[in-house]
Amino acid sequence: MFGRCRSVSVFEKLNRIGEGTYGVVYRAKDTKTQEIVALKKLRMEREKDGFPLSALREISLLLNIRHQNIVKLKEISVGRNLESLFLVMEYCEQDLASLLDNMKTAFKEAEVKCIMLQLFHGLSHLHQNFIVHRDLKVSNLLMTDKGILKIADFGLARKYALPLQSMTPNVVTLWYRAPELLLNAKTQTTAVDMWAAGCIFGELLSHKPLLPGRSEIHQLDLIIDLLGSPNDAIWPEFSSLPAVQNITLKSQPYNNVKTRFPLLTGPGLRLMNFLLMYDPKKRASAEECLNSSYFREAPMPCEPALMPSYPQHRNMPAVPDAHRFEDSNTQNHPGYVRDPRINK
Repeated sequence: MFGRCRSVSVFEKLNRIGEGTYGVVYRAKDTKTQEIVALKKLRMEREKDGFPLSALREISLLLNIRHQNIVKLKEISVGRNLESLFLVMEYCEQDLASLLDNMKTAFKEAEVKCIMLQLFHGLSHLHQNFIVHRDLKVSNLLMTDKGILKIADFGLARKYALPLQSMTPNVVTLWYRAPELLLNAKTQTTAVDMWAAGCIFGELLSHKPLLPGRSEIHQLDLIIDLLGSPNDAIWPEFSSLPAVQNITLKSQPYNNVKTRFPLLTGPGLRLMNFLLMYDPKKRASAEECLNSSYFREAPMPCEPALMPSYPQHRNMPAVPDAHRFEDSNTQNHPGYVRDPRINK
């Protein structure tokens, strides 16, 4: 899988960008080509014996994915021994979490449409290749200085096949977690990514998280406040979900999406509701979203190159002791942590 890998010592450490599901991410410079890259050190301590399965999954998936809206794995680099492994990825100047946290005003609707279209293009490619990301959130969506969106952090991604196999339910950061996951569904589909995309859509429009739950029960309460209470009429498998037998959900009969987003047009509201369907079998696919009339009405999506530019929060000055990477001290290197929501 790895072929001939360069030593990580050829990269100069510039600053810490953040922390993904299974590793710390740094901005670094290739001293041979002078190219700026993102360097992700994979965590190895999670596995006592052998190479961590999560790392193999991420490497395997990224090596086989090539799409404009998915972050590109350029090469794999090694430390002093094979137990220290780094993913060398294309560098993106921004991530949506930092942009949202530092912008004084919300994105314009044409800009939201530009971002969401790119997200749906990337998701369509993943899902057509039977890949579920399982951790979509604004901090895992990167932006280049040319306005190109890139889906990143595939540490929890999985290949799926029919018939569906059981997967760990406690994936996807809480605020973006689909109701079937909160209710311990035994199988997962691409619909979990589409629910997260709906949460991201709402966050971009309102400039704040759509469903910022503090616990799984609170998360369900917020979903019910927005969409009304689920039942077997709208979600036939609802009563058979494992957690439904053990909890009492609040009763709320109204869908409040229109109240929450009063400026959204009919097509925009239909798209939002289609993404936030309780029943994962009825939830919008990425391909259906790309064909939504919301993207064909005024204001039209702006071109990526016309997206506004912002200060580069990921491009911090080099730390005082910046030097060539050595795997002995990379893990504990101090630096900028991208966004507090990344570990929630």
